[in-house]
Amino acid sequence: MKLISYNLQKHRAAGELVDLASVHDPDILCLQECDVQDLPERVGDLVLADATQGNRLGLAMFYRASTFRVVAVKTIELKKSLHDRIAKPAHERVLGVRLHDIDEGRELIVASFHAAPLTALNSLRRHQIRAALTQLAALGPALPQLMVGDYNYPVFKEHLGDAVREQGYALTLSDDHTYTRYRVFRGHYDFVTSAGVEIEKVTTLPQGMSDHRPILVTARFD
Repeated sequence: MKLISYNLQKHRAAGELVDLASVHDPDILCLQECDVQDLPERVGDLVLADATQGNRLGLAMFYRASTFRVVAVKTIELKKSLHDRIAKPAHERVLGVRLHDIDEGRELIVASFHAAPLTALNSLRRHQIRAALTQLAALGPALPQLMVGDYNYPVFKEHLGDAVREQGYALTLSDDHTYTRYRVFRGHYDFVTSAGVEIEKVTTLPQGMSDHRPILVTARFD
């Protein structure tokens, strides 16, 4: 299974999605910072599963309808940062979808995630990540689970790794940095947390119009 996660930087990179899907042929596409009202129903062979509705900058997920069937969808609000309370950019920070693999006859949970911005503390983001994983598991106890997106966590990632491992998940970074806008903040921002799934590799794709580079996740069921 191949999955692409991409922070569109206020929808700037939306015009790249068709080419990304054509070149890399993902089964699932997870987006952050997209203008939900401007999203198409399809991106290449992928169909829109759902998108958040309450955010100024939303989350969305597309999937291959010939491979998967949507069983359930869950949007999740997380503990707010000070930035969230003042600027109100988002209150739905997770979009989770339970998918049924038509050929294999099994199910998994996939989620698009966008953590609080860098103005927040890492401790708040760890709280958000733990809460997101816990609530996603309610979509299907013991099902394989993948959460991808913009974790906004450039430093002290070992603390985050410890936190998710204590919860029974693995944290996987891509093979190159994913955020490039400001030199002082460059680094790995876009991660994968998983359980019951073998992550074979996470590849950082070339820079486009966004300040984030997309990541391509190649995974298989354990």
